Amino acid sequence: MTIRACGRAVLRAALILCLAAQAALAADTGEGKPVGPVTGLPIPRFVSMKATEANVRRGPSLTHRIDWVYRRKDLPLQITAEYGHWRRIQDRDGAGGWVHYSLLSGVRTVLFEEEATMRMKPVDTAPANALAQSGVVGRLGACEPRWCYVRTGGYGGWVHKSEIWGVGADELRE
Repeated sequence: MTIRACGRAVLRAALILCLAAQAALAADTGEGKPVGPVTGLPIPRFVSMKATEANVRRGPSLTHRIDWVYRRKDLPLQITAEYGHWRRIQDRDGAGGWVHYSLLSGVRTVLFEEEATMRMKPVDTAPANALAQSGVVGRLGACEPRWCYVRTGGYGGWVHKSEIWGVGADELRE
């Protein structure tokens, strides 16, 4: 084993130990939900892309390799861990990695997973306002047990939670 390979192995082991310690130290919200050790906010939680481009890295530092680049502003993402100024995120497909916190926003957005009718009221029989195509990103508003209000492309309406990604199944919002 070369010195460089040995150094990488030591760094990987140190990162694993740090992440394990972080998970062990994560506080509890009192509702049985863990919170991040850096922000004190719930983990996991949804955020969105603030930047138009973000490097996704294998670990929480600039020295880690870039696996890919997100290039979609407002894309909803889920934070699954925190380490300093870094957040481990994942997208709707479960792909993810580490991004710098400055590239993320607390503004809530959702991604339409399928074509969805946006309705005037949160009932199946309400008149339709618009039809959102699969892959469209919208801004999240209020959420009831089965419905959320979403705005996109100048239109707004209520959609079933099952038709969007970026909101928890039991999440309620005013």
